[in-house]
Amino acid sequence: MKSNEYELMPELDQDWYLDAADSKYDPDISTAVISPRPPISPQTVPLPETVQICEQIEQITDGTQLLAIIISQNFNKPGTHFFTPNDLSQQLGYMHHPAGTIVEPHIHEQVVREVRYTQEVLFIKQGKLRVDLYNNQQQYLQSRMLGAGDVILLATGGHGFEVIEEIEMIEVKQGPYVGDRDRTNFRGISAAQANIKN
Repeated sequence: MKSNEYELMPELDQDWYLDAADSKYDPDISTAVISPRPPISPQTVPLPETVQICEQIEQITDGTQLLAIIISQNFNKPGTHFFTPNDLSQQLGYMHHPAGTIVEPHIHEQVVREVRYTQEVLFIKQGKLRVDLYNNQQQYLQSRMLGAGDVILLATGGHGFEVIEEIEMIEVKQGPYVGDRDRTNFRGISAAQANIKN
């Protein structure tokens, strides 16, 4: 990480925003202490927890299992920010730089990585989407409403969608594509059963 970059590292109990240049905290993001990030585990509990990293970033967990990260369209911090633990196979970041900023040309070296679960990132271009979150046992937990400019990383557990207003969105997930072996469909909730958290 270069000296002018920032990294937002979500914790399950403590959230912090570290300025790599001088190791000071950004009070707009959090005020917790630095501690090692716990590994993602398949362990689940009946109800998910929501950690509001800042007003525009939400981390949704089920016990120690990271289900999703939502980045609001209103997130706007200068610098480079990553919202995912280093051991997650899908990395999600945000960059905001002034004109004239230089990112030196580079290549990414061949590194063997193991991907066990597909993780999706959705970029909402326009419209409104209800996202229903489930645990690994296909039990419904809660829902979120996303609008234009919002981004969600779906890390683990199950999920379903209902288009509330005509939607345009971009989906990014790891490859290679393996067809039907990648997913198991199950019966989800109805719109009337949705517990939408704001």
